[in-house]
Amino acid sequence: MAATYMTEEGYNKLLAEINYMETVGRPSISAQIAEARDKGDLSENAEYDAAKEAQGILEAKIAQMKQLLSNARLINEAQITTDVVQIMNKVKIRNVQNNTVMTYTLVADSEANLKENKIAVSTPIAKGLIGRKVGDVVEITVPSGMVKFEIVEISI
Repeated sequence: MAATYMTEEGYNKLLAEINYMETVGRPSISAQIAEARDKGDLSENAEYDAAKEAQGILEAKIAQMKQLLSNARLINEAQITTDVVQIMNKVKIRNVQNNTVMTYTLVADSEANLKENKIAVSTPIAKGLIGRKVGDVVEITVPSGMVKFEIVEISI
């Protein structure tokens, strides 16, 4: 598995989520399984089956998140500059066709959140912006077709 780049904040958030699932989620599901088991015949016990399935899903999610952590490479935010677009930059872009201005922060895939205008570096828009400078006009293929964006500002 390839390295996953993330900020210290993202790493700590993931660590806290794993800790919560292990200390709260696991015991809760174990209690549900025990309660369902106490109700008798397991072959016809839908509650038991549901609890066992929930346990499997939780364990798979914990394993997946631990794998992500094991491949994590922390981004040194002190080394981030604004001369060219790179991960952790806030980039203001203008759609050349309709003059719409948008601002996105380029983040690791695990930290992407469109509601906070944080887009993953693996997205087509981010890939098209990385390495470019203020004033550059880039053509990026998005689901609706080819769009030209001008890089208006790069900040941290």
